[in-house]
Amino acid sequence: MDTIERGDAFDPNCPTRLVLDRIGDRWTVLVVIALRDGPRRFTELRRTAGGVTPKVLTQTLRAMERDGLVTREVFAEVPPRVEYTLTPLGMSLQTPIRAIIDWAEANVGKVMAAREASHLA
Repeated sequence: MDTIERGDAFDPNCPTRLVLDRIGDRWTVLVVIALRDGPRRFTELRRTAGGVTPKVLTQTLRAMERDGLVTREVFAEVPPRVEYTLTPLGMSLQTPIRAIIDWAEANVGKVMAAREASHLA
């Protein structure tokens, strides 16, 4: 399998766009931040993310696992315990995602005011 050293997001055929889709997903963003302090169980992630359905969180975690961002560990207990952990690749997303979240939280008022103003126009 060929390894792409560096992609080109402006090339419509470049798989970089698939990566952008994954990291641009709101649930992926929240899962990365929720896992910053270490492993968490599914219910903890769901509670922390707030508002995500079990089905959507399952789909998000499976996609993140497939893309090498999280690992899933099943413990042989009754009932079985499953924990999710960021991989080194997933951990490398924390800084850019934290910056985007900080920007969103700092500017939410301006964005909402702009939406309201454009709605009134």
